[in-house]
Amino acid sequence: MFDALLDVLERRRRDDPYIELSPENQTFLAQAALHASTAPTPAAPAPAAPTPTAPDNCEQIPKSVPQSPGREPSAACEPNAAALTTADPIDLSNTSLVELETMVSACTRCGLCKERNRTAFADGNTGADLMFIGEGPGADEDREGIPFVGAAGQLLTKIIGAMKIRREDVYIANIVKCRPPRNRNPEPDEAAACLPYLERQIELVAPKVIVTLGAVPLRFLLDQKGIRRLRGNWLEYKGIPVMPTFHPSYLLRVPDAKRDVWNDMQQIMARLGIQK
Repeated sequence: MFDALLDVLERRRRDDPYIELSPENQTFLAQAALHASTAPTPAAPAPAAPTPTAPDNCEQIPKSVPQSPGREPSAACEPNAAALTTADPIDLSNTSLVELETMVSACTRCGLCKERNRTAFADGNTGADLMFIGEGPGADEDREGIPFVGAAGQLLTKIIGAMKIRREDVYIANIVKCRPPRNRNPEPDEAAACLPYLERQIELVAPKVIVTLGAVPLRFLLDQKGIRRLRGNWLEYKGIPVMPTFHPSYLLRVPDAKRDVWNDMQQIMARLGIQK
C-alpha cells in the first residue's frame, strides 16, 4: 500500500510540482516508511516444475483423446523412454486388421503423433479386389478418422463410381495414418515408421490390383520416382499388379489431368474384368 501511495503522489507531483502535504499526512507517511523498512521481506515463491514436453522422436505412451463414434480412440503423446520408435522392429505377422487398427490408434513410432487428433487407418471392404493407397490424412481426415473424406476424397469417390464400383466395395488406405503438419508430404522416417502397418494391411486384404495415388506411395511403397513418367504403366508389389496414377488433389489443381487418370482406370477395369 505504501508503494502504491507513493506512486500516486509521484504522478501527481509531476503534474503539480508544488503539491503540499498536511501535517497529518506527513506523519502518516513517516510512520508507514518506518514500518516498511522493518517488515520482513517475504520469501520468493519456489519456481514451478517445468512442464514435460514431447521429444522430437515422440517416444511416448498413448493417452486417450475424443474419437469419432465407431472408431478406436487415438493417442496423444507423453514422454516414455520405453515406447516404440521408428528404429524398433515390429512383428505384425499374427495381427488381424482389427488389432492393427487398435495399434495404429495408439502408435507413437514417429513425431506425427504429437499433433494428431485422430488416426485415419482405412476405409472400405477388407476383402476388396481393388485397393487405393494415398499419402496421408488431411485436416478433414484427421477430424473424422477416415481417409479421403475431404475434397480430394469426394473426387476419388466419383472416380470409383465412374468405374461402376461402389466406394464401400474398395479398400482405401494411406502411407501414413497421422496427418503431417500443414498437409506436407511425409518425411522418410515417418513413412518408414508407418509402412509396416500398410504392408500388413495389403497382406490381409490381398487385393487383386493396387492403385497408388501420387508420388508419395510410389516412392515409399515401390521405391520408385517419377509419377508423370510412370503413371499408366503397370508395376508390381509382391506379385500384386500396381497402377500408379495422379492423386485426386492434383486433379483439383490440374483438371486436364483427369483424362489421364480415366485412361488408367480403364486399364484397371479391364484387368478386373469390369465391363465399360
